[in-house]
Amino acid sequence: MARLFGTDGVRGVANEELTPLLAMQLGQAGAYVLTKEKEHKPTIMVGCDTRISGDMLANALMAGACSVGANCVYVGVLPTPAVAYLTKKYKVDAGVVISASHNPVEFNGIKFFDGNGYKLPDEMEDEIDALIKNGMPGIKFPIGPGVGKVKYRTDAREEYINHAIQSVNVDLTGMKIVVDCAEGASFYTSVEALKELGGEIVAIHNNPDGTNINANCGSTHMEELQARVVYEKAQVGLAFDGDADRLLAVDENGNVVDGDQIMAIVGNHMKSQGKLKKDTIVATVMSNLGFFLMGQKNGISIEQTKVGDRYVLERMKECGYSLGGEQSGHIIFLDENTTGDGLLSALHLLQVMVDTGKKLSELATIMEVLPQALVNAKVANHKKDKYMEYPEIADAIKKLEEKFAGEGRVLIRPSGTEPLVRVMIEGKDLQVIQEEANKLAGLIQDIMF
Repeated sequence: MARLFGTDGVRGVANEELTPLLAMQLGQAGAYVLTKEKEHKPTIMVGCDTRISGDMLANALMAGACSVGANCVYVGVLPTPAVAYLTKKYKVDAGVVISASHNPVEFNGIKFFDGNGYKLPDEMEDEIDALIKNGMPGIKFPIGPGVGKVKYRTDAREEYINHAIQSVNVDLTGMKIVVDCAEGASFYTSVEALKELGGEIVAIHNNPDGTNINANCGSTHMEELQARVVYEKAQVGLAFDGDADRLLAVDENGNVVDGDQIMAIVGNHMKSQGKLKKDTIVATVMSNLGFFLMGQKNGISIEQTKVGDRYVLERMKECGYSLGGEQSGHIIFLDENTTGDGLLSALHLLQVMVDTGKKLSELATIMEVLPQALVNAKVANHKKDKYMEYPEIADAIKKLEEKFAGEGRVLIRPSGTEPLVRVMIEGKDLQVIQEEANKLAGLIQDIMF
């Protein structure tokens, strides 16, 4: 049987793959594993994004947690980073977010945080997984006063807004900002925070109805925001995803500013103020080559990890770094929160604009975004990790790396979830790299399919 947990919790189509029964079991096993060392009655904080299946799954999960003797605090619709922050602030034993992030409405997910607001390590997820698959051996189900109860809180979102504002107290008076809330969890928190800081806010896609989350909006569909920023003559546009743990931006000309560019802009500003710990930013292997060249030019060390914000976070914690993230807009400010935080990312970016008096388009020139060609090769799933074992493929990759040395790079990686090998080439000439990527992907597919 496949592992329940993916790179970001348990995901699936709600009521089909991610059923109320599975949610209840995750509540039981998760509460047990996360709190079994505690001698007091444990408490778990639960929040969700705006999708219609959130209440169904949250209530099933809380029923499971209560059935093994844990109490729950239900904070309702809140961004993922808000639940992570509040879990630590309120000193509860664990946090859970019901969300499928940037995915369409029919999907949902369940992700856990420990009492310090960090995503769980693989070993702990495996323990939860094994308990469910083995029928919950060793778990006691109390009766009478031993059963847990649920407390409902409606003030938690104000606590998160206050935390964000206190972390980056920037004066936005006179700045016109278009905010795309993706019909998701940031529909209130991001708009209110920016207004409290004095910004003139034009909010779009901030009327969630349970079914419209991420629908042609937010950080995965930027076209409307790009057009609206130009139409409104705004200084900047901000795009969140469904659970608001990522941010992408749009400059005053309607051009997208991605996660790499945001980290470059903010990282350099932090360095100039002595706030970039060890003058290092942590990124993944998928960050643009231009980002690494920017680091070399500006005296910033860029450390690379595997794809996934959890691996970025692990490196940051291990080495004591303050900034890291992904091209997709998951950006972690570890001095202020324990996970990717779209609102904090937005406030840091706006702060650089205010402090420097520069337009976002000018700030974005700190790095040249080199063209990327990404082509998928279909392969047999059991072979996808073995592409370098084929001499013809290994030789072709070596020749390409020699061809692009210094002027680009070749990155080959198997998909974590599909029977694919992804071929990504970066360079200065899009037509050339596209042709080479197509050729290499074709070769891999012919040999390995």
